[in-house]
Amino acid sequence: TRGQPAQLYLCPFCHVFQVTEEEGKGGERKEKEEVKAPPEFQAPPTVIMFPRQQEISSKGLRRQKRDWVIPPVNVPENSRGPFPQMLVSIRSDQDRNISIRYSITGVGADQPPNEVFSIDPVAGKMFVTKPLDRERRSSYHLRAHAVNMNGERVESPIDLYIYVIDMNDNRPEFKNQVYNGSVDEGSKPGTFVMHLAAFDHDDNTTANGMVRYRILSQTPHSPIPNMFTINSETGDIVTVAAGLDREVMSQYSIIVQATDMEGNLNFGLSNTATAIISVTDINDNPPELTSRTFSGEVPENRINVAVANLTVIDRDQPRSPNWNAVYRIISGDPIGHFTIITDPHTNDGMVTVVKPVDFEQNRAFMLTVVVNNQAPLASGIQSSLQSTSGVTISVVDINEPPFFPTNPKSIRFEEGVPAGTSLTTFSASDPDRFMQQSIRYSKLADPAEWLSINTTNGQIVTTATLDRESIFVKNNIYEATFLAVDNGSPMASGTGTLQIYLIDVNDNAPSLLPRESQICERINRNAGINITAADSDTDPNVGPFVFELPTFPASIRRNWTVSRLNGDYARLSLRIQYLKPGVYEVPVIVSDSGNPPLSNRSIIKVKVCPCDENGDCTLVGAVAAAGLGTGAIIAILICIIILLSEYTDWTSSVRRREKERQTKQLLIDPEDDVRDNILKYDEEGGGEEDQDYDLSQLQQPDSLEHIISKPLGVRRVDERPIIPESQYPIRPAIPHPGDIGDFINEGLRAADNDPTAPPYDSLLVFDYEGSGSTAGSVSSLNSSSTGDQDYDYLNDWGPRFKKLADMYGGGEDD
Repeated sequence: TRGQPAQLYLCPFCHVFQVTEEEGKGGERKEKEEVKAPPEFQAPPTVIMFPRQQEISSKGLRRQKRDWVIPPVNVPENSRGPFPQMLVSIRSDQDRNISIRYSITGVGADQPPNEVFSIDPVAGKMFVTKPLDRERRSSYHLRAHAVNMNGERVESPIDLYIYVIDMNDNRPEFKNQVYNGSVDEGSKPGTFVMHLAAFDHDDNTTANGMVRYRILSQTPHSPIPNMFTINSETGDIVTVAAGLDREVMSQYSIIVQATDMEGNLNFGLSNTATAIISVTDINDNPPELTSRTFSGEVPENRINVAVANLTVIDRDQPRSPNWNAVYRIISGDPIGHFTIITDPHTNDGMVTVVKPVDFEQNRAFMLTVVVNNQAPLASGIQSSLQSTSGVTISVVDINEPPFFPTNPKSIRFEEGVPAGTSLTTFSASDPDRFMQQSIRYSKLADPAEWLSINTTNGQIVTTATLDRESIFVKNNIYEATFLAVDNGSPMASGTGTLQIYLIDVNDNAPSLLPRESQICERINRNAGINITAADSDTDPNVGPFVFELPTFPASIRRNWTVSRLNGDYARLSLRIQYLKPGVYEVPVIVSDSGNPPLSNRSIIKVKVCPCDENGDCTLVGAVAAAGLGTGAIIAILICIIILLSEYTDWTSSVRRREKERQTKQLLIDPEDDVRDNILKYDEEGGGEEDQDYDLSQLQQPDSLEHIISKPLGVRRVDERPIIPESQYPIRPAIPHPGDIGDFINEGLRAADNDPTAPPYDSLLVFDYEGSGSTAGSVSSLNSSSTGDQDYDYLNDWGPRFKKLADMYGGGEDD
């Protein structure tokens, strides 16, 4: 050891000597080597000394004496003991002179988990107290302390590292018991399939945690027993041989074993998992039609009907793009009458008509159909010859309805065409050229009943005069609908519309508007009546209009004048300065601009009346203009005055009565008078249970028979006094409103003094009090007069309380 003695320390569990050497001159140098300890040195426990202090040589150089290098302490996990088990002994070279106390600190000593390690404070022996588990904690870092009896530190703390040696106590574990993977059919050898991984909690730097994989079995064995292999270190599964065919075998099940100890089956622990490998489909089978030819038939003029069904075979995975068929018509249908729809469930192709076919044009169709898949064929796969077939579609002739070549048909005629005029021939054609059929015509809709049609040739003849101003003519057009029916089996019919454009002729004279108006009796520059005309005709047979007054009678032109405003309006005004108020019928002649023009003599009723400064008729003037005489006007005014006086008297009477009502109080306070107050009733009373009572107990009986014969229950017998009845005040037929209070007071007073009015002042018999009363006995109640009380107020309660007042009233005199 380079001329210096070395110090040797033994690690009892790692079985390794550690040697150190240090030199100070010319720089420090350290060497370290590990030597396996022979068996004879493995028994004694290691003694760890605290490091010595540094010394200074005579040459001034620092030199450290050779000292222990504190090795880590290795402790195997899962030790069976016995415990506590000694690990090392810690000593200080000062223990020869003074008493030393040793202690350890750190995780596992005085920190959680506590008391895993302990030390003898006097001898310095450190122990492990329980089995260790590397998977929970793989190492511990402790510090050893040395103090004297006073607790003073005599040595610097030293670090102790304790490593838990791994044991193979954990099996490899797969995350799942079943793994799913897939690989395309036809894959080449070496194709990656899937990856499996197992985890071992043991130390993966040792053989305890090194996992290796292998395949135990493959099911099924087709085409060979070993179609797959697994990388023993990575767990990747790849294909070994070719020949994967989904149509032959679609799934494989592989049992994979994971073993630690680098796969040593004698010492390692194992676990298994299952890998399910699905062989995915590729489009390696082209679709094949089941027949070289197909046929079908279609009625003409029908659409959206399936006329032929094409069947196909495809061995790829059903309902996948590799299996779904796509049909195309490559020839025989240039216009596109047909399309082929794929049934998603059966993969059949349904030849469907999308455009109507005509037997007279095509009696049959020869289609060429090709079928493919939605997905293209896999590389190297060729289409089959059976992917193409011929389809023959026969067209069935049916009886088609006649049709009108021009529909709607428009013609022009002047209105006023007389009955019996031939307008046109509205004939239909039969599309069935190969059927010998005849067509008959009839009228379907003729709103004004103006037309008729020849049943054999379709000639249209008028039956009445055509009038453009009829309500059945819209925008100068009259429409009629006709029906054409053939004699086929079954019969077929078609409709056609005839539109007659009616050209206007001047056959309507204009009429004056308005028919009534009014004007002031005196001429005014701005006074006048604007008049116009209405004409049922259209241009050019309407305006501009000509307005003029007739020459007879002469008073018309003497009193009135017409001035032109524009082509459609004129103004009628007075010619003279004053015209007597009244209603005048003024004739006006209106002419249109037709060729020849038509004129009409119209009457406008004009009310001439006196006007105010604003030019409006006054009330008197309006009455006078109505044609009433002076006597009638005076009589109307007198009636108005009488009505006003009556209204004045009535209002004064109402005010007087109101004043009397406020001066003379009624029985109740005005604030409580229901006539002038809004009463709120928010209490609706109880339910049906509160209405279960006998109202007959509150009524006066006419006889006692019904009481005697009544079953046991409540009985009340009232005895009516046999004395003459009192006389009540008679209310006048038309009472004054102010006397209502007096009348009520008098009636109340008479009722209080009438002993014949119920309830009677007599003995009341109650022979049944009922059972189950919630009230207690009242027999203990008595009356007492423990003080002076004035009962004189009973005299004010009326004759019914007179006896009670006599008994208790009167004070000390009684």
